[in-house]
Amino acid sequence: MAFTPLNALNAFLAVARRRSFAAAAADLGVSSSSLSQSVRQLEARLGVPLLTRTTRSVSLTDAGRRLLEGAGPSVDQALEALRTAAAQEGEVTGRVRLTVPSIAVPRVVAPVLARFHARYPRVEVELRVEDRMVDIAAEGLDAGIRLSEALERDMVQLRLSEGFRFVVVGAPSYLRRRGTPQSPRDLLSHDCLCIRSHTTGALYQWELERGARTWRVPVRGPLITNDLHLMVELAEAGVGLMYAFEPDVAPQLKRGSLRLVLEAYAAQGDGFFLYFPSRARVSPAFRAFLDVAREVTAAGRKA
Repeated sequence: MAFTPLNALNAFLAVARRRSFAAAAADLGVSSSSLSQSVRQLEARLGVPLLTRTTRSVSLTDAGRRLLEGAGPSVDQALEALRTAAAQEGEVTGRVRLTVPSIAVPRVVAPVLARFHARYPRVEVELRVEDRMVDIAAEGLDAGIRLSEALERDMVQLRLSEGFRFVVVGAPSYLRRRGTPQSPRDLLSHDCLCIRSHTTGALYQWELERGARTWRVPVRGPLITNDLHLMVELAEAGVGLMYAFEPDVAPQLKRGSLRLVLEAYAAQGDGFFLYFPSRARVSPAFRAFLDVAREVTAAGRKA
């Protein structure tokens, strides 16, 4: 990658947003080594370090954070202007960048994307499927999709789904062998399939509720994973109890390979929301995406 200040700035922004040279290089279609060289040249030109590199992670220095916050939106606007200039009159072009959790993809995101692509084929959608909390402004994203309780108050919110439950399930074979828990506290003596938080790195505590009372149970068990399909398979095999987004295990519940446990304590989620900063400059491409998301959501409520 030949060095010019703008090329190097774009390289830095890609790494800063992804917190990874490998991921940023894949996004830009260049090698990690050339990307690293370009960022180092920019640091040498500015006379300050922008990134702190270790063998496992990349983080921003104070100077890097200031450059990301100051230059990121302007570069995005310039790139959007170049794409718009090449479009035919009245045609919507550009890019929409989203962060979404894995559980929202099949039921919430996929229907919107299918209709959006059919209507706006020249708009590129970059979909980051990740279960960590993301600062969408700092990482140059247009919007995110998350559960309502994960949203900050200053975000514009668009409901994409109705509420649903988070449930504890177990295989009949496991329940015969270990018994059925009758209260949240009983989970402490059961084998549970555990999840590690992408945001904090800690094991996720299972959240249960009944009336106004809530529980966060620090479960333990033979497996820690974030892979949904693996957890379902092992739960069906009787390895342990599983905490699940209820629609994800609906087929297993219907055929009886899994059964609801502690149903009276199932936690109620308020649903998924599309969110973006209230002071954000909304591009034509993202405005079109919002319109399609509203259409699909309204159609789902009528169905």
